Amino acid sequence: MATKPILTLEDAKRVAAAADTEAQANAWKVVIAVVDDGGHLLYLQRSHDTQFGSVETAIAKAHAAVAFQRPTKASEDAVLSGRLIHLALPGVIPAEGGVPLMRDGLIVGGLGISGVRSFQDGQIAQAGANAL
Repeated sequence: MATKPILTLEDAKRVAAAADTEAQANAWKVVIAVVDDGGHLLYLQRSHDTQFGSVETAIAKAHAAVAFQRPTKASEDAVLSGRLIHLALPGVIPAEGGVPLMRDGLIVGGLGISGVRSFQDGQIAQAGANAL
């Protein structure tokens, strides 16, 4: 039987803290969602004054990054280049800000950010992923 690394709650908090540091450095109000390798919510953080519509979007971005095993920016880029089939795929979020979390070449979870412009969400997400 194979073994694999798992994303712990402590790991999720560390990733979220790094993402939060990036968001605060830019005065961006965001929602930070961390999911496990099955796409299930492990940790959620929302600034008190962040729009509540970003909660589900951040979770969906994190889930999509795990489900499709790539950053959500890949779907955003595909749609922007005319590959509209991505819009028909279940669970696709064609907006930057969702990234898979990797350990030893395996996906252990996903990070989703929502609240500011797409490329800014992506910048925050990358800062969080780098903490892992």
